[in-house]
Amino acid sequence: MSKKTIITARDLKKYYTVKEGLFFKTSATLKALDGASFTIKPGKTFSVVGESGCGKSTLARLITMIEPPTFGDFQVDGINAVTSNPKTMKALRSKVQIIFQDPYASLNPRKKVGSILGEPLKINTNMTKAQRREKSLAMMEKVGLSKEQYARYPHMFSGGQRQRIAVARALMLNPALVVADEPVSALDVSVQAQVLNLLMDLQDEMNLAYLFISHDLSVVRLISDEVMVMYLGRPVEQGEKNIIFENPIHPYTMALLAATPRVDKTARIKKIRLTGEIASPLNPPPGCTFHQRCAHMTGICKESSPELRSVGERMVACHHAEKFY
Repeated sequence: MSKKTIITARDLKKYYTVKEGLFFKTSATLKALDGASFTIKPGKTFSVVGESGCGKSTLARLITMIEPPTFGDFQVDGINAVTSNPKTMKALRSKVQIIFQDPYASLNPRKKVGSILGEPLKINTNMTKAQRREKSLAMMEKVGLSKEQYARYPHMFSGGQRQRIAVARALMLNPALVVADEPVSALDVSVQAQVLNLLMDLQDEMNLAYLFISHDLSVVRLISDEVMVMYLGRPVEQGEKNIIFENPIHPYTMALLAATPRVDKTARIKKIRLTGEIASPLNPPPGCTFHQRCAHMTGICKESSPELRSVGERMVACHHAEKFY
């Protein structure tokens, strides 16, 4: 397998200016993403986990080039995806495709499946109508849909089938990376397993790289190679899946894993209760952004923001990381 990297991200940040106040409006800076660095190789899955509002979907928008980062940059197949010219950017966008969370909202209800799948080819290639149809039918078969469904509308499909259509659409341009933004959270549990198995089979067959975004740790454990845990826009722990799941050392990661349901009684972890509310990203606390909810907080946590550093074969942002290792 190739050792090259599909994505190399360096210190990605995305800030938004938000107007506050009814009459005397003031500006505040929302740090939606505040310093993410990682690499993704062919055939591998890099997962991003965390509570709502931690910056997962913002990261997805940057990597799919829907929005540019405020600071930092990233490369797709060795080509800079922030500073390149428009023609190069268009070519790079075809290498990075996305599967959205809601299969009911992501497909145009006015278009038939054949038209939905053929559209990326119509926009980005010089294929004839017959060639587009042939490739669309082949992709439908690959994701477990029948050729008879080619001329049907999205409302005629179940949620799981619609997500299969969305997967097929994402693969029409033979991308190097697929960004999967909560791709199974809107589906029934029984259907989730089918879609996850499909994604893993396609990864093996096509050597796809995935940027998998989820808040469901049981799903992440099944599909991932590497994991990045985020809190309030910042990565707090990052490393290989087995290292993170078997020996988490950031208090937030520990709390997330302890909250994951387990069937095996012997594998259950004592629940860690997080007190307090998640701080507002518009007004984050000084020091470590997690310190107000952390049972291990000390004076330095209130004053100094911990940098992401190497501790025991993973990166972690905690002043007391060695204490838990």
